Amino acid sequence: MASNTSKTARASVRAGQGSGGALSVLGEYKYLIPLANGRFAYVRNLTNGKTAHLKTDSDAFVEEIRTLAAAGHGAKIRAELTALAEANPTHGWDTTEKRLADAGVFEG
Repeated sequence: MASNTSKTARASVRAGQGSGGALSVLGEYKYLIPLANGRFAYVRNLTNGKTAHLKTDSDAFVEEIRTLAAAGHGAKIRAELTALAEANPTHGWDTTEKRLADAGVFEG
C-alpha cells in the first residue's frame, strides 16, 4: 500500500516527534532564536505551534511577542532577551527589550 506523503514530509514528522517539535535547552523551551547578529529572529509561538521569521525592529515582531506575553509567557521572553543581551552585548537585544517594554508588551 503506497503512502501519499513524501519521504521528506515523513522524515520531518519523525524528526519533530523525537525532539518534541521545539527547541529546548535543558528542558527549557526557547521562544527566540537569534539570527543575523540580532537583526532577525525566529519567534516560536506555543499558542499556535508556528515559528515566525521576523525582523526584530518590525511591528510584526512586537505583535508576535505581545501575543505570547498575553498568553502568560512574557516573563520568560523577557528573561531570554536579558540573557541574549548579556551573551551578545553588540547585537542590540537590550534595545529590542526596551522597545518592547515601551510598547507595553510586558504589562498586564
